Amino acid sequence: MTPSANGETAANWIERESRVLMQTYKRYPVVAIRGQGCRLWDVEGRAYLDFLGGLAVDVLGHAPRVLAEAVARQAAQLVQTSNLLFTVPQVELAELLVERSPFDRAFFCNSGAEANEAALKLARKWGKAKRGGAYRVIAAENSFHGRTLATVAATWNPAYRVPFEPLPEGFDFVPFDNIDAMADAVTDETVAVILEPIQAEGGLYPASDDYLAGVRQLCDERNLLLILDEVQTGIGRTGTLWAHTQWGIEPDIMTLAKGLAGGFPIGVALSKERCSVFGPGDHASTFGGNPLACAAALAVQREIERLHLVDHAAAVGRYFTERLEDLRARQPLIREVRGRGLLIGVELTEEVARDVLDGLRERGLIANALSPWTLRFIPPLIVSQEEVDEAVDILEATLAAQ
Repeated sequence: MTPSANGETAANWIERESRVLMQTYKRYPVVAIRGQGCRLWDVEGRAYLDFLGGLAVDVLGHAPRVLAEAVARQAAQLVQTSNLLFTVPQVELAELLVERSPFDRAFFCNSGAEANEAALKLARKWGKAKRGGAYRVIAAENSFHGRTLATVAATWNPAYRVPFEPLPEGFDFVPFDNIDAMADAVTDETVAVILEPIQAEGGLYPASDDYLAGVRQLCDERNLLLILDEVQTGIGRTGTLWAHTQWGIEPDIMTLAKGLAGGFPIGVALSKERCSVFGPGDHASTFGGNPLACAAALAVQREIERLHLVDHAAAVGRYFTERLEDLRARQPLIREVRGRGLLIGVELTEEVARDVLDGLRERGLIANALSPWTLRFIPPLIVSQEEVDEAVDILEATLAAQ
């Protein structure tokens, strides 16, 4: 084994981690030390094709020069002031997001969970001001909205909820993609609906063609807010800048994070003017929208536009899906390929996803599993067709070895 630069192997680092960090992750046995584009290298010098992409975060790949230069430039000028002062990058980023979306206002924070937390608080305040105190929120079965207490309460999976009960009250769950169940769940106490256009953590299930339009109509008829969690589906991931445009609707509130700054922590809740009811003191974040994070996000968003990466993600995503469908036709272990753009799930006919992941990694490909039978591929938006071919070839060889 080739040791790392300071003489320690991966096993050494993994043992050191086990002694000092809370064991909240089931990590892969890879100690990453550097990356470039769609490639990662571990401390022992092994290269991997990265189709995990920091969990849909590294939209420009690893170590993009434009991001490194923007962070260095801003860090040398101004890192943090608190939100008691105005800063130029924050205003510029808010302007960019408002100009490129149907929304009027932005609240910046540090993560997707925080963005959803802000959206839920905004909906509740709107309910007090505009709906006679309505406060309940309808969410979908199989949903995932974050790890704070409120966003766990809005997340369906009992494995995430039960260990932390009692949770904040006021969330009702209905089957995803069932407009009749949604309508039946609405009461006088309902203030909002929160949904993901594609249930990314729940197994890669896109909403059907007419579902979100039906939910939008229901919200209009019952005077409810529609919150779309685009933490994973936004920023070009699905082949359009915002996934909801593929369903021809506009939400009242949209949340973003992951790909917004290409790896630098930032989140945002965007809202229409009619529900922008926050006033001074209603919500805050010490680090939210700091100059460094906003400068990073501005650089990433401008680079996405310069390189036409939204169109690229759509085209390469179609190619990736076609290659996977071709593999499915001759590989009985694949039941279904689903998703949009570069957010792709492969459902297997047997519960061997964890074994498949191990095989992929041994062959130099990193992905992840959403369940014992579903693989997820979320590469950087810069991924090439040649890299897709490489990944599919590795998947084919791995499945053949099962």
